[in-house]
Amino acid sequence: MASIPNPAAEKASIEAFRRDVIEASKTALVLVDFWAEWCGPCKTLGPALERLVAARAPKVALVKIDVDKNQALAAQFRIQSIPTVYAFLDGRPVDGFQGALPETQLAQFIDKLLAGVPASDDEAALEEQIGQLIAAAAEATAAGAHEDAIAMLGAVSSEMPDRHDLVARYALALLAGGKPQPAAAALETVPADSKDELVVRARAALALAAEAPEDDELAHLVAQVTNHPDDHAARFELAGALAARGERDAAAEHLLAIIKADRGWNEGAARTKLLNIFEAAGLADPWSIKTRAALRAIWFA
Repeated sequence: MASIPNPAAEKASIEAFRRDVIEASKTALVLVDFWAEWCGPCKTLGPALERLVAARAPKVALVKIDVDKNQALAAQFRIQSIPTVYAFLDGRPVDGFQGALPETQLAQFIDKLLAGVPASDDEAALEEQIGQLIAAAAEATAAGAHEDAIAMLGAVSSEMPDRHDLVARYALALLAGGKPQPAAAALETVPADSKDELVVRARAALALAAEAPEDDELAHLVAQVTNHPDDHAARFELAGALAARGERDAAAEHLLAIIKADRGWNEGAARTKLLNIFEAAGLADPWSIKTRAALRAIWFA
């Protein structure tokens, strides 16, 4: 049996739409999900949307509209199939799609639109505070006060676990403080497919740290390379050990020596290791830029 229209309910839903979508979209991105209880794909799309929106709040809001209970709104937007999602910015629809997209595509859809959302005063103030904390943690790390940096970044990353960049900074602080196991635990909370630049850097640094040797083993490698300078395998192992200890200059010197002597040694392992160190340091890091120049000078000589 067809439902009997309820003019009062329809009017209330339209007024709510004006408040929760039209007005709200003037300060945030609002996604409107047209769905129904009987719709199978809606049950896949809905939870994915909710997760992505929750991770980006308050910059994004989600409004779900049951088409069976809001027929006037569904008719107004000419909903022919569900799920259908419209994105609103500045009081008007700016994009949309039909069907249940994969979560990665949903994230791309949302993040592309977020570029057009101005930051609120509260958000701007929060980002300024976070920036100040990051700068203070960097100063603490540079001064060797690793526990201070760990405490600062640990506190903010625990408050904002969905900010993967902050979790990565926390992991890097732990690594700088000689705590690879807690760093690994922190990075395990970040999705494996995260392409965040700092996450990639932290994971590369963690992989390098895993090669850290005992002091007597390091001394043995130093002696081996000193006595047998043409032993590329020992020099390569020593470079990895030095990189794991954060001694980037010394590690790079040994790797560049291998490349200069035999760039194809072990299928280019020395160059690959050097690129891994660049990734862990950050490609924009002044040290990485300087050392890449040295690598190019040798590689193209």
